[in-house]
Amino acid sequence: MAIQYLALATMIVLYSLMFLGGYISAAGLGLTCPEWPLCPNGVMPSEEYLIEWIHRLAAATTGTLVIATMVASFLNKRADIKIKITSTLATVFIITQITLGALVIDTKLHAVLVAIHLGIGILLFSMVLLTTLFAFRISKASLETKV
Repeated sequence: MAIQYLALATMIVLYSLMFLGGYISAAGLGLTCPEWPLCPNGVMPSEEYLIEWIHRLAAATTGTLVIATMVASFLNKRADIKIKITSTLATVFIITQITLGALVIDTKLHAVLVAIHLGIGILLFSMVLLTTLFAFRISKASLETKV
């Protein structure tokens, strides 16, 4: 039963991350923290780096949740192949996103990499959404068998 809540939490945190990333891009704050993975002041940045630091913290949290959801889908005995595929693809996409995020910073917001970063983000959200839907289907199927 817990897999659907894990998947839902992953989707909510991912949506928040995408919203924050869109804000950073639109506000022109993409290079406020010019080093990767940490900002110049280390783990706890000063106020000028706070928005970008929150984005990176949300990305790390999302990555952890995506991987946890994939592991949960493989451990769940009632999970079918669809949820395992979508959660595995989400894991591949989150690793790609984090790598692309680092490259975007290192190349000083190269336009092609920024566009690819956005495209992979949309694919990632799609896989997390499908994983969440499949997780709730598992929950619904287990409730029907109990009744």
